[in-house]
Amino acid sequence: MPHPAVAVLESALRVRKLDRTLTTTLQPGKGEGLVAPTGAPMLDAVLSGGLPRGELSEIAGLRSSGRTTLLLQVIAAATRRGEIAAIVDTFDRLDLASVVAAGIDLDRLLWIRGEASSPADRALERALKALNLVLQSGGFGIAALDLTDAPPAALNRLPFTTWMRVQRTIEGSEIACLLVGPHPLARSAGGLTLSLAGGSQWTGHADRSRRLAGLDVTVRVVSPRRRVEGEAKVEAKFTDHETPRHRDTPSVPRCSRDQ
Repeated sequence: MPHPAVAVLESALRVRKLDRTLTTTLQPGKGEGLVAPTGAPMLDAVLSGGLPRGELSEIAGLRSSGRTTLLLQVIAAATRRGEIAAIVDTFDRLDLASVVAAGIDLDRLLWIRGEASSPADRALERALKALNLVLQSGGFGIAALDLTDAPPAALNRLPFTTWMRVQRTIEGSEIACLLVGPHPLARSAGGLTLSLAGGSQWTGHADRSRRLAGLDVTVRVVSPRRRVEGEAKVEAKFTDHETPRHRDTPSVPRCSRDQ
């Protein structure tokens, strides 16, 4: 009998007719070589084309540094290429209006939501299990784990072998796996760390009515193997869309780890 979490994931994919991703990988020639372009030309130039596939990379930065905005741009670039992307939203913080403003194709995004009221350790455990299910199912171009709201103490309690297991799961695949957090945590030997300084630009009031307007950050790239090094300036302006502001709007296939 399949694990309940697997059944939920399969159901979410099947609703959007994306269940082929459970057993297939990206078609040959669709993987842009061995990298996943970020969609930011200056950054891709520094990255020698984009984020390495089959590796665990990181976007690291303090609150309001533009880390989530850059992640959305990476996902938008992937969906424009026709790829499927997944984001594990550990503490249910993803804002749907920002997702749409970034130009993400919602039919190609799997949003796996956590439970904001869960204890941090339990939320992290569930998020990691969800990420592992996504990575094992295959066919995703980008898979991201959002740890931006995790307490530092809870992150420090995670054993380092956690990230080794993630890397073993994606090794040899065409998935570019991303961790997003306040500081570097677990980059693989072939992965990259994008360290951000700058911020996102917003319009509207400081509540759920605000909208993502743009991105203006400096990205410092760190590579353990010195495959790439350097800095890039990332600037982007996003279109203001008339979309529902409440994040419970059922426009994206979602999976709750509490089911």
